[in-house]
Amino acid sequence: MAEMAVRSSDTQSAAGPYDRARALGAFKLGDVTFYWATRICAISVLLILGGIILSLIVGAWPAMREFGFAFLWTQRWAPSADPPVLGALGPIYGTLVTSLIAMSIAIPVGIGIAIFLTELCPNWLRRPIGMAVELLAGIPSIIYGMWGFFVLGPFLANHFQPFLINTFEGVPVLGTIFAGPPSYLSLFNAALILAIMVLPFITAISVDVFKTVPPVLKEAAYGVGCTTWEVVRNVVIPYTRVGVIGGIMLALGRALGETMAVTFIIGNAFRINGSVFSPGTTISAAIASEFAESDGLHQSALILLGLLLFVLTFFVLSAARLMLLRLEKKAGN
Repeated sequence: MAEMAVRSSDTQSAAGPYDRARALGAFKLGDVTFYWATRICAISVLLILGGIILSLIVGAWPAMREFGFAFLWTQRWAPSADPPVLGALGPIYGTLVTSLIAMSIAIPVGIGIAIFLTELCPNWLRRPIGMAVELLAGIPSIIYGMWGFFVLGPFLANHFQPFLINTFEGVPVLGTIFAGPPSYLSLFNAALILAIMVLPFITAISVDVFKTVPPVLKEAAYGVGCTTWEVVRNVVIPYTRVGVIGGIMLALGRALGETMAVTFIIGNAFRINGSVFSPGTTISAAIASEFAESDGLHQSALILLGLLLFVLTFFVLSAARLMLLRLEKKAGN
């Protein structure tokens, strides 16, 4: 019996190091597999992005060679002319104007809703409002476009636009910006639809970052006699400004590239007018409305518009990222 026990212990001691080595080898193989799987996923993103850029450049090259840099400041869009005259100034103008108006409306409203939900809203009302904001983000863009075309556009043209036109008539600058006649399809109507669409992004992200403010900071501010507005202005906003700006930039990217909702209600006119109540177009709306019936140089010009939108969005997001890095560095110092 003693000899059998000694043999059993010798066998276990001999098998022990072998099992541990095999287990370590399995763990190492799993780590290597996980490392390469995640690395391939990350590199694939760069490959896809590079492929998109390359395909846009190849498709836009005939228009780039034909029109050159004059494409950027030419307003006329006449693909059926002989020779064709195509310019991007109208879509670029419409994209920038609608995005600017949309963000000027959505930013204060979205941040105001977030402040109300985190600082002032009763508990029984907080969840319904939060769910309503999330539902706004989930509505398809084509539904926004149909609602804007059949409901919002007529309301603005019959009631809101005449009021502004009469109010600012004869006023320098403002009289030109809000000049008539009223229209169901206009830059302002499209911008208002965009503001409603990007509002949930700003609100949801602002609510999340406002909740990260340590309660002790707000309690200390209330303890020295600050009002709710002073706490928000001096504690909550400075503490979360990086996250808030990130949410705003995300919403701006959505506003720059929105297609179907804008196509429904902007009017698809390539001319530039000083009034925001006049029809216009954006880069994405122009591509969506004309790409299916285009060919040759016309199609290449539309692809070039897509390349311009890509470059515009890239520079906007890059500038936002640079600003966030500066804010983070300043906060660290």
